[in-house]
This record gives sequence, C-alpha cells and structure tokens, in this order.
Amino acid sequence: METLNPSVIEANEVRPDSANGLYRRAGKRGLDTLVSAMMLVVMSPLLLIVCALVKLTSPGPVFYRQKRVGEGGKQFKIVKFRSMVVDADRRGPGLTSAGDSRVTRCGAVLRRLKIDELPQFWNVLIGDMSLVGPRPELPVYVANYDSRQRAVLTVRPGITDSASIAFRWEEDLLAQRSNPEQFYKEDILPRKLALNLEYIANISLQYDFLLIVRTVRCLFSFSSANHKD
Repeated sequence: METLNPSVIEANEVRPDSANGLYRRAGKRGLDTLVSAMMLVVMSPLLLIVCALVKLTSPGPVFYRQKRVGEGGKQFKIVKFRSMVVDADRRGPGLTSAGDSRVTRCGAVLRRLKIDELPQFWNVLIGDMSLVGPRPELPVYVANYDSRQRAVLTVRPGITDSASIAFRWEEDLLAQRSNPEQFYKEDILPRKLALNLEYIANISLQYDFLLIVRTVRCLFSFSSANHKD
C-alpha cells in the first residue's frame, strides 16, 4: 500500500473560498464536466460489457445506489456497478471486508480493479461529485465528525483522493481486525479525514493531476501489500 503522510492542519488553515481562486471557482468544475463526459463516451463499450456481466452473473439490478454526504452536507445517491447480492446492506454492516460473503464472484473482480466505481463519472457530470476530492462518506459516519473534520464538506466529494490511494487495500486491512467497524471509525477514518483536510488546503490543478496519475498507477498494482498497523 502506498502511504501518504498527512500534515497537521489546524481548522483556521483551511480556507476553501480563497485557495487557488480561479481554478477553484471555475476551472475545476469545467474540467470535471469535460473529462467526465469524455470518459463516459470513451468507456461506453467497457461499461456495456460490465453491465452484461453483472446482469448475467447474479440476479438483481446492474447498478447500486447508496446515500452519501456531499458538499455542504447535502445527501446524494452515489452510483456504482452492483458488486454484492441484492439487499446486502440489510444482511451485514455498511463496511465491506475482504472475503465478505455478500460480494459476488464478478463483484470481487470489479471491486479489486475499482471498475465498480466507473459509473461515478455520471455523478461528476451532473455535479454531485468531482474527479478529485474527499471520498463521500455514509451519513452515519459524517454525523460524528467534529467541527474541524466537517471542513471536508466545503468541497465536492471526488472519485479519488489521497486517502483512496493511501488506503487502496482498505478491505484487506479491515479483514485483519476482529472489529472492523470500530477499527474503521477510530483509526482509518480519522487518518482519511486528515488527508482530506490536507488536500483542501492545497487544491490546485497540479495537485489534482498528480492524484489522478497516482490513482491510475494504483490500478495497475494488483498485489495487496501485507500491511498491518
């Protein structure tokens, strides 16, 4: 797992309204719209193939929609290719660990390669999300953010971010714990939020490009690191 060391950021150091003014106000959204539209068109053959695979390998809908918290605390439905059995959220916790019996065979491959996340380009196109930004969390976790951590809600959530890269093998880490839920809330989530705050304090076109490049590089790294905390 590639690790990124979050710097310590005080709440008054995060100033979303003044950081990289032009890119932040217009350039970032313009880039999101252009790239997401292009990706949906270019990847349409792959998307159709995945739709067929999901439909043919397990009963249920092709897409899975789940409530997440976005910019300003507004809830929206994130879209993914369905990688688990129908009603999986009723059969277990909101977190998914490696080896979870709710994950379908096709879904396991999609999740490992992050292909299940591709429909989120639609979320980007319609303005719910950005290409790069803090990953949107479930309302149950956001409800426990402190005042400093809630600064992550001042920007659009993203498909990828530095926390996604640092915790590329999160499901494997959770599988190593006797209480994955507690480990996520007390250890992983605070570290993710620290990385999110670092991103917000340093938003720029160059930083977004760097994180996209690192994300693509991670997609070609298929072997899990034997990481233990």
